[in-house]
Amino acid sequence: MTAVELPSVSTVDVVGIGFGPANLAVAIAIEESDAPITMAFHERQAGFGWHTGMLIEGATMQVSFLKDLATMRNPNSRYTFLTYLHAHGRMPAFINSKMLYPYRIEFHDYLRWAAAQLDTHVSYGSTVVGIRPVQGVDGHVDLLEIVTEGADGGRRVQRARNVVLGTGIAPNLPPGVTSSARIRHSSELLTRDFGTPRHGRYLVVGAGQSAAECADYLHRTYSDAAVHTVFTRYGYSVSDDSPFTNSIFDPAAVDDFYRAPEQTKETLLAYHANTNYSVVDLDLSQDLFRRVYLEEVQGRPRLHVHRASRVRACTETVDGVEVEVESLVTGEVTRLVVDGVVYATGHRPTDPLPLLGDLADECKKDEAGGLYVDRDYRVRTSEMLRCGIYLHGAGTESSHGLGAGLLSNTAVRAGEIARSILGQSA
Repeated sequence: MTAVELPSVSTVDVVGIGFGPANLAVAIAIEESDAPITMAFHERQAGFGWHTGMLIEGATMQVSFLKDLATMRNPNSRYTFLTYLHAHGRMPAFINSKMLYPYRIEFHDYLRWAAAQLDTHVSYGSTVVGIRPVQGVDGHVDLLEIVTEGADGGRRVQRARNVVLGTGIAPNLPPGVTSSARIRHSSELLTRDFGTPRHGRYLVVGAGQSAAECADYLHRTYSDAAVHTVFTRYGYSVSDDSPFTNSIFDPAAVDDFYRAPEQTKETLLAYHANTNYSVVDLDLSQDLFRRVYLEEVQGRPRLHVHRASRVRACTETVDGVEVEVESLVTGEVTRLVVDGVVYATGHRPTDPLPLLGDLADECKKDEAGGLYVDRDYRVRTSEMLRCGIYLHGAGTESSHGLGAGLLSNTAVRAGEIARSILGQSA
């Protein structure tokens, strides 16, 4: 590792990379610790936003409002969802609604409300382009150099004793598919317009919750258009949110998962993937099925299901998208010209290794080549690195379980990271 010569720059105890719900919860946990800890967060977006492209009117959360940024860690926090409701004068109405799963647009507003209270610690429009070691005279690294690039293209440097990586997830598109004017990932559903409809047809690829929500949205929004759904399954599979199964997201389950043998971890992930991956809420699945059935009864089908099928070709033209849908059962190919294609094909964890640069060589790796993360979400490093590098989110699913990248355990996880940082800073 080569020592880096740096100008005099500000130093903080904690720098968070990314400011989505995960690092927002960390900021709250640190603030509520009342410890004299300085912190700064860098977010590449111009302002706070969480899955803004899927804030569909009427869509609800898939987790309880009690699994907010703080309640599971500290029910007395001023950052709970209930405190937000009280501040906005909506608590009686929310109680009367009997909702356990709030509307997604309301929960997003809650997150934005919480983030606004921590604005002094956040630099928006600030992209972290590199993390470098600051090597001391004894050869150890106690500080890290965080290099950021602003919207103006200017670069700035900040030093930190601890770094928390919360870079989130990235949209996943099939090989050969690129986002364009009429072809996009589901995360861009509401943030970009398809333009003037010319063919009265849209197509959605995927079998999960986002795919079903996109099909529902397009079918309701374009009331005269046909919506074609394509997935390799025979039908939408329903998510398992039964009480016993949901305990896989409990804080105690993280301890069980972390200390389990690797084979057991793989088995548990496979057993319970249907709690989150490529599955749909029962109510939405039933609603879409009934819509298909009613349209058949009326003789005016608009919602078309291409089951056990795949998109064989997808080519954008001047006025639309030419699509070939192949049945995996018969091999028959259906050719369509549509106004837009939405790929609801999931997300992938953002790889933190490129960001770490030379530091990656000092970080321990697991069998799959990913970062080895201790129970407190601290990356295990060589003895040369005495600063803390923390990773949370989907990148820790293989070590900490299914709840690692979801909201379910966010508050508790943030508290564990905060306590670990406080222990290192003590």
